[in-house]
Amino acid sequence: MSGSNRDSGDADGSSTAWDAVFWDIGGVILELESVQAAHAAFVEELVEDHDLEPSVEEAVDTWRTAVGTHFREREGTEFQSAREAYAVGVEALVGENLPRERWEPDFERHVESSIEPIPGAVETIEELSRRDIHVGVVSDVDDDAGKEMLERFGVREQFDSITTSEEVGRTKPDPAMFETALAKAGAAPERSLMIGDRYDHDVKGADEMGIHGVAFGAEDGPAVAYRIDSPEEVLGIVEREQPGG
Repeated sequence: MSGSNRDSGDADGSSTAWDAVFWDIGGVILELESVQAAHAAFVEELVEDHDLEPSVEEAVDTWRTAVGTHFREREGTEFQSAREAYAVGVEALVGENLPRERWEPDFERHVESSIEPIPGAVETIEELSRRDIHVGVVSDVDDDAGKEMLERFGVREQFDSITTSEEVGRTKPDPAMFETALAKAGAAPERSLMIGDRYDHDVKGADEMGIHGVAFGAEDGPAVAYRIDSPEEVLGIVEREQPGG
């Protein structure tokens, strides 16, 4: 992997002044619309299996509201497990606290069959992994779920480090997330990039740690060092831009 090549150079001779490129998962590697489709299909199955009265559309709204409310009730940047939130969503729909073994296998089946990567993300990660640069993940996901997604997309082994909120116990933009990732990479923040789709969490959070924020779908703001419209454009930053430039 790229981290092991830092002192001796890449097999293809590529080099860069950058130390590390960090990726968020949702909305940067993982296509969020595919996640929403998986959740909707799961909710539809719940409605059918439990003979629920609400329409599928109403049930999906109930699910999303319950899950969203659960996340908003956390304290600051404290980690909140997505699986716990999904259990709350199931309870809101069926009216009882179902054991996970009664719904989780179906949920996993829908996720596995539906999720898709952002076009160009996999190819870009593979290309970066062949270069003299650390390639890492910094994401607000459950640890196992995040790694399983990367495994499904065939890129888990291309990452030199994976930093998740479950591991750290905090979510972005908490400095602990970025400090942990930088420590794993042995990277200087001023020579690192963070690709994210949320301004406050990913881009501004990285900028406050001295990391260059790369906005991919994130709103504009003073913390945006670079803006890209496709993952492949990260390669141009690594090749042509200079840290601090």
